[in-house]
Amino acid sequence: MEIKVLGTGCTNCKTLEKLAHTAVEQLNLDASIEKVEDIQKIMEYGIMRTPGLVINEKVVLSGRLPSLNEIKEIIGKEL
Repeated sequence: MEIKVLGTGCTNCKTLEKLAHTAVEQLNLDASIEKVEDIQKIMEYGIMRTPGLVINEKVVLSGRLPSLNEIKEIIGKEL
C-alpha cells in the first residue's frame, strides 16, 4: 500500500503525517508513507485545500484533519 500525505508543511499536514504513521503501525500494515510538499504535485491530485490523504493514487480525504480512528477506517476500506 502506498500512502501520500499532501501538504506544504502546515501544522495540520504534519499532524496528518504522524497520524498516518501511527495508523499503519496499529493496523500492522506493510505500507510506505510519503510526504508531498511540492505545490505543483499537490495540484495534480485536484485538491483545493490541504492536508490531503492519497492511498494507492486515490484521493481519500482533503481539506481537514481526521481523527486517528477515521484514518484507520479509511485505510481499512482501501485494503
